[in-house]
Amino acid sequence: MFAALGRFVVRRRWWVIAAWVVAAVAIVASAPKLKSTSDEASFLPSHYESIQAQNVQEEAFPQAATPAAIVVLERADGAALTAADSAKVAEIGAALTAAKVPNVTAVQTGKPSPNKLIQTIGVQMTELSGANDKRQSDAAKVLRADLQEKLAGTALKGGITGTAAQALDSEKSGNRAEAIIGIATIGLIIILLLVIFRSPIIALLPIITIGLVSQIATGFIGWANEAFNLKTDSSVTSLLIVVLFGVGTDYILFLMFRYRERLRAGEDPKTAMVAAVTRVGEAIASAAGAVIIAFLILSLSTLGLFKSLGPALAIAVAVTLLAGLTLIPAIVSLLGTRVFWPSKSWRREPTGARFAAIGTAMGRHPGRFALASGGVLVALSIAALGFHPNFDLSGGSTASDAESSVYNDELLKGLPAGATEPTQIYLRSTAHTALTGTETAAYHDALAKVGGVGQVAPAELSPDRTVAYYQVTLADKPESSTAIDTVRGPLRSTAHTAAPAGTTAVVGGITAVYVDIQKAVNHDYTVVFPIAALLIMLILGLLLRSVVAPLYLMLSVGLGFTATLGATVLIFQHAGGEPGLIFMLPIIMYLFVVALGTDYNILMIARLREEAREGRDPREAAAMSLRHTGPTVAAAGVILAGTFASLMLAGNSTLTQMGFAISFGIAVAAFVMAMFFTPSLTALIGHAAWWPGHADTGPPTEGRTVEIPHQGGSHRRTRI
Repeated sequence: MFAALGRFVVRRRWWVIAAWVVAAVAIVASAPKLKSTSDEASFLPSHYESIQAQNVQEEAFPQAATPAAIVVLERADGAALTAADSAKVAEIGAALTAAKVPNVTAVQTGKPSPNKLIQTIGVQMTELSGANDKRQSDAAKVLRADLQEKLAGTALKGGITGTAAQALDSEKSGNRAEAIIGIATIGLIIILLLVIFRSPIIALLPIITIGLVSQIATGFIGWANEAFNLKTDSSVTSLLIVVLFGVGTDYILFLMFRYRERLRAGEDPKTAMVAAVTRVGEAIASAAGAVIIAFLILSLSTLGLFKSLGPALAIAVAVTLLAGLTLIPAIVSLLGTRVFWPSKSWRREPTGARFAAIGTAMGRHPGRFALASGGVLVALSIAALGFHPNFDLSGGSTASDAESSVYNDELLKGLPAGATEPTQIYLRSTAHTALTGTETAAYHDALAKVGGVGQVAPAELSPDRTVAYYQVTLADKPESSTAIDTVRGPLRSTAHTAAPAGTTAVVGGITAVYVDIQKAVNHDYTVVFPIAALLIMLILGLLLRSVVAPLYLMLSVGLGFTATLGATVLIFQHAGGEPGLIFMLPIIMYLFVVALGTDYNILMIARLREEAREGRDPREAAAMSLRHTGPTVAAAGVILAGTFASLMLAGNSTLTQMGFAISFGIAVAAFVMAMFFTPSLTALIGHAAWWPGHADTGPPTEGRTVEIPHQGGSHRRTRI
């Protein structure tokens, strides 16, 4: 099949290139824009308690939503607020009301904090209608400008925090992150390809082609989101950049290394390209298939975040695969050996002394290599037991010096840590009868006694008095593990058990959302991981015609995953003092480390099988596979790890953690698993690795005859 594809692409290279260009123009002109959201609640199904509470609030207390923006004011000298200062704060609140800022529905000036260090002004805003609705962030931008004007010449200083301000800062941070990541990724690819091939044409090849492919992939993702009503997290656009360029460059490397190898064997450019597609096409398609399946399995997730993320990345990889097997071979076959200009090194077979020496040593002592590489993975895996999830997506997506982050911290000087995002509890009469004052007061007292609760506001009754609303301010930050434990345990338990007869209670708010997200994520771990692993094993089994090899290949990838998680825990939680890692990190890591790590295992094991079919014994085959494929895996690993490491330049903790974890995992996959652990285990297991088939003793890859197109419509049959 891949030989036929290679012949078609080489024969019709102009048609193939034209088809890609036309498709890109048509899709860019007609596809919807990619939408994104950072609203954690929007990712949860309706049966979770936090979403039920949100529905009660919208029905019974539409005006009682948490202020979208919180103006935090304090004295510039850090002293306690005076009566004159408080009067000035009230004056500022009145002025903000009189300004009639678009989409600001109410402005309410609060009292000074008990220690008089800060005073707040709560700002209600128009409810958002969708993921791309920027009315609140636009209003926050206007409010910030107005506030600073009114503070000029006073003894006060202040800023704005809250969800609207965080959304505004997150958008700014996201735009900056995309620019930084894009520049770093493209720059790194160009530099590394120049070092590897010494050719500016090859260095620019991924940039031009993948830039074209990205437009097509983004268009398909937009259509998929629109057709299936999918919500995309705001970090997906940054991930798409590195996935498209990182994976795409990997596939180009796999092809170009084999193309150069065939040229060095004396074949003409067209023959060499058909041979390259024939030889590595199956490995690339299998590797991409494993990645695509791993991504698509996320559609089984409970969370809308992962339901959207998986298909989006799967589409990106599928389009990249198609380009790697059609567009890239068409362009390279058109250029011929000029693609390597000005370098002449493609004509000479390198000695490969370093990889040859390592391969020889591994062939002689596979047990030592397996023990050393496996020991490193196991040692790092132990640290993974200390993983703690962090659910602060909005805070993690903004820089620490952003105004919303700074004044969120300032707010803590005078109010409980949960003041920015209070928890809401709704007590509802099941018989639709009016609640009594005695019932609501007793319930209030019960809530106030819960450990971890800072304060409970008096009950607010709905117009028909059948629903009571309690605003509960937690003693800890809403996203902290302590606050989450409080809501998950004693607060929800008390809220349910202390409800008077004939009533029910639901607990909502952002911390309750985090509790439910954690429950959903734990469910997804038990569903997504096993199914993805089984399907990837099936792909490996079909590729290798073996039952044994997929088992230890998945074992090595699983160790790579746990080792990566352990290293990330050590760096960020222990050394960096972070309260936890972003909650979705294990699934993101699983996808990239397991799926992309399998790429390198597939490439190495496919070459090992090829060497075995040439009549070499298992140890010699392992040595030769490392000699020939080691440079490819090393180059691909460095480029892919480097592209993901560019996420660390984004300036926010979410992408920094993702960037480190994925790049470290890919480095482990390339330089520990694929290069040492997998071939050394295969050498130790020997022929039994291919049971029940005999893939290592089948006909050699050499010996297939293909027709190569030549000018004038003639064809020449040659053996590859």
